[in-house]
Amino acid sequence: MPAFNYEALDAQGKARNGVVEAENAKAARSALRGQGLVPLGVTALAAAVQQAGASRWSRRVFGSAGLSVWTRQLAGLVSAGLPLERALTALADEADEPAQRDLVAHLRAEVNAGAPFAQALGSAPREFDDVYRAVVAAGEQSGALGTVLERLADDLEERQALRSKLLGAALYPMIVSLIALVIVIFLVTYVVPQVAGVFTSSKRALPWLTQAMLGVSAFVRHWGWLVALALAAGGGLLALALRGEAFRQRFDAMWLGLPLVGRVARGYNAARFAGTLAMLANAGVPILKALQAAAETLSNRALRADALDALVQVREGAPLASALAAKKRFPGLLAMFARLGEQTGQLPQMLDRAARQLSGEVQRRAMALATLLEPLLIVAMGGVVMLIVLAVLLPIIQLNTWVK
Repeated sequence: MPAFNYEALDAQGKARNGVVEAENAKAARSALRGQGLVPLGVTALAAAVQQAGASRWSRRVFGSAGLSVWTRQLAGLVSAGLPLERALTALADEADEPAQRDLVAHLRAEVNAGAPFAQALGSAPREFDDVYRAVVAAGEQSGALGTVLERLADDLEERQALRSKLLGAALYPMIVSLIALVIVIFLVTYVVPQVAGVFTSSKRALPWLTQAMLGVSAFVRHWGWLVALALAAGGGLLALALRGEAFRQRFDAMWLGLPLVGRVARGYNAARFAGTLAMLANAGVPILKALQAAAETLSNRALRADALDALVQVREGAPLASALAAKKRFPGLLAMFARLGEQTGQLPQMLDRAARQLSGEVQRRAMALATLLEPLLIVAMGGVVMLIVLAVLLPIIQLNTWVK
């Protein structure tokens, strides 16, 4: 049954809005009057999505964590034997935000109109990407939608957990670096000139370290804004250049070649690729379509190009393991598990094992990198502060020598 967005007034004259299901707009108004409401406007939800979707859903309705929770809830309802339409109705009624309620009501209206669930999800591509829709389509075709949704929720939660751990590992060094930079700028631009200015009136030469620090202070105070502006302009130009596919691919390839961060980036992207490919293959998606969808999930364009090249080789008849082994940017572990999966006929299980092992390795490397950076940053900050303190103390020591 079609769904309609409505605006109405209740008996107390307060504005009400929401979603109502009816055969047409006239029936929707009659249903609202039956609820004691005075309808002010009734709009077909599908039309509202097309006309106002750019403004209403300009930002994502579901975040990464929200999508995994919603998928888990839907999987639980469907696995419990509830029809998809009733499951969507329950989720729409329980939605906390109007945007979520409207989105789920729109999906329910599409399903009630006879559209497959995967096709209904395609009307909101910002929320449900190609991988999500491909897995749902495979679940619908196999008749195991609940099981597939459970697996999809597991994948979303594991991906979110990995991203959170990597962010947590990088957060502390970033905070320490920012605080250190603020402290050093304050000392150089305010403390050093105030203290050293006391000794500049004398005719004697200041120690070389003090003179150097005063020179740095003068440069930062007079030209610091220009340096900050140049850095901001450079960042803007880099962001603009990264929009070009060729430059982005070269930049990502260079990023993968970095000594420590590059290995973490390779492992993270490989784990995501293997996990997505395993989930799609386990859901019954054809391997070529699964490879295409898994490649599109890679944020690193160089690895994405390698995955698409591997797709071409598989399409031409090459084994998946051989195609991946030919791409040296992918970890050798991935090709090894793919070869074992092809030999044993358990490719999804072996790819899933590879994804888990790569994910664990990425977490260990990220934590080791963060553990290494923390003392290095503290030592570097301590060294800079020590130089600033020495630059202030040396004139005092020299003045004491003059007095004696």
